[in-house]
Amino acid sequence: MTKIGKEFSWLEKILRFFEKLIPKKLYSFGQPIYHYALALLAAVFYRFPSRKINIVAVTGTKGKTTTAEIINAIFEEAGFKTALADTLRFKVGNKSERNMYKMSLRGRFFTQRFLKRALEAGCDYAIIEITSEAAKQYRHKFISLNALLFTNLAPEHIESHGSYDKYVEAKLSIAKALRSSRKKRRVLVANKDDKESEKFLALNIQEKYKYGLDDAKDYRILPDGLAFYFENEKFESKLHGKFNIYNILAALTYAKTQNISPETMRKAIEKFSGVKGRVEFIEEGQNFKVVVDYAHTPDSLQKLYDVFQDRKKICVLGNTGGGRDKWKRAVMAEIAEKNCAHIILTNEDPYDENPREIVDEMARAIASPVYEIKIDRREAIREALRHAEQNDVVLITGKGTDPYIMGPNNAKMPWSDSEVAREEIRKLYKPHAGTA
Repeated sequence: MTKIGKEFSWLEKILRFFEKLIPKKLYSFGQPIYHYALALLAAVFYRFPSRKINIVAVTGTKGKTTTAEIINAIFEEAGFKTALADTLRFKVGNKSERNMYKMSLRGRFFTQRFLKRALEAGCDYAIIEITSEAAKQYRHKFISLNALLFTNLAPEHIESHGSYDKYVEAKLSIAKALRSSRKKRRVLVANKDDKESEKFLALNIQEKYKYGLDDAKDYRILPDGLAFYFENEKFESKLHGKFNIYNILAALTYAKTQNISPETMRKAIEKFSGVKGRVEFIEEGQNFKVVVDYAHTPDSLQKLYDVFQDRKKICVLGNTGGGRDKWKRAVMAEIAEKNCAHIILTNEDPYDENPREIVDEMARAIASPVYEIKIDRREAIREALRHAEQNDVVLITGKGTDPYIMGPNNAKMPWSDSEVAREEIRKLYKPHAGTA
């Protein structure tokens, strides 16, 4: 099989070429029709493959990738053949490739081709992330869903959508796609602890299931993971933080609707070691912790800091990329000030903005002298490591597994927070016999 992530349809290339020739005002006016027509054309071209395979979608502001990966792990443990398209990777059967495109659900032709390959490979389930941006551009249209898992909603992509209400509506359009799906059995799983869940649960969908923290009986946040009871079965996980209990519960609730046994689910959760770029521990023999995490919203940043509330935190903080969600810059800087012993403000994805202006905007929100500025992200990580002492934790947030730092005119600089952290630890510290 040719590589999942690198092959582009010749038709998609032609369409992109002609898209550049259309005047911007005309394109903007006709954009919804264009996106809808493109989605239909892609589905027709690949003969509607989603109609013949179980399609499980995951949406929400946070937790999508981890939830999708946990679902995949459970279904593989149960003996099913799966396909997976999320922020981290594209997988069909036992072949998996890193997602290098900074988007979970790519273009219509790519997605329909991916689903056709999953069908041809004999996959029982295809698990896909669907973002609000994908919904806005109708990338989810003509994908016949069997199930949708809703994780949570928090303000995000406000400039792109125009308002929080429009952002919510974009997410709800995915649930409405499930409602109108051709599939005979349609399943909605929603986080009842999220304030927006009732809007999803109010839709006329055949089967609706709720999950919440009270479903994780006697849960415990342990130094090396999580423990709780679900359906009278004890679950232990290597994942960290209360937020990951929610991600696990979402997957377990859906797996239960597919008649997967608690014992099978328990085995899968115990084996699942986590997702790269999501509370990813970097171990190179240093005597302190180094963690890489996506943490792209104020809530997710606070929850990450809460995981390590008993440790001194050295925090590398960029922020949302240039030209978007500018409101978050001051908010996330204030959260860092309240939680971190030392902050290194740095570049993330400036796009067409001046990275120094972005960082200065964050700096103005920090009242105390607990920060310094290192625009070069590698220098920022190196400086954080220099500040760390035994039993401290260095938290590198904002990019997770993003493969590039995005600059002017969509210029891409190859990047990996985890690899840079490993390289800098090796340069600066001799390995110790053991870790913190």
